[in-house]
Amino acid sequence: MSMAMVGVLAGMALGFAGYFGGFGAFVVVAVLGAAGFVAGRFADGDLEPGDFFRSRDRDDRRR
Repeated sequence: MSMAMVGVLAGMALGFAGYFGGFGAFVVVAVLGAAGFVAGRFADGDLEPGDFFRSRDRDDRRR
């Protein structure tokens, strides 16, 4: 399935949630969709927990 088709399906899901459930349902669907996307990226191996929880060292900062 292409990423364009995934985007269309996600947009349709958000549209239905917004139309039938109101703004609160729209927000819930959007947040759960983002969480599912991140979980899928972890499952595929594209992300690692260290990508989010990296400590900042003084050497890494830009001047």
